[in-house]
Amino acid sequence: MAVRHRRFTADEYQRMGETGILSPGDRVELIDGDVLAMTPIGPRHAASVDRATRAFFASVPTSEAIVRVQGPVRLSLYTEPEPDLVLLRPRADFYASAHPGPHEVLLIVEVADSSIDFDRNVKVHVYARSGVPEYWLVDLNDDTLVRYTLPGGDAYQQVERLDPDVRVAPALLPGCVIRPRDLLGPPI
Repeated sequence: MAVRHRRFTADEYQRMGETGILSPGDRVELIDGDVLAMTPIGPRHAASVDRATRAFFASVPTSEAIVRVQGPVRLSLYTEPEPDLVLLRPRADFYASAHPGPHEVLLIVEVADSSIDFDRNVKVHVYARSGVPEYWLVDLNDDTLVRYTLPGGDAYQQVERLDPDVRVAPALLPGCVIRPRDLLGPPI
């Protein structure tokens, strides 16, 4: 007898939460039909997410983007990750009627220390394949920001490792200028 892999849709994944199969305390996300446990958030990771939140709230006019922190985005029928930070196209209902899709994402930011391999080798392909225009990976292990742009197929055509003290803006929000150091924090 052959073993078959059962992929879950994003709607089925949501129903798991509604019925209590997945509890609010479960740190999971749906990637390509698989419900995956996320690694626990350590203090440096949490601090970096807080820094990024502050930096983007200070730099992004509310008329240009919604800053979503550790909330879901529905990228396909089978994929609903919860990135650390997402800049979304403004919408009057703040996406109360449905999770944002890839065409509503301006930028996804993932902070990584223990999850670096997954964020660099799996999520980057998921985001590119979904057409997310830009992905920033805050690499706490190497104290650097890696910027991925120009999605094509399941890869980004342009990858830049940025010095922590340069100024950078998301391609779709050129007025939102920050320094990678504002996300990374002081070197440890």
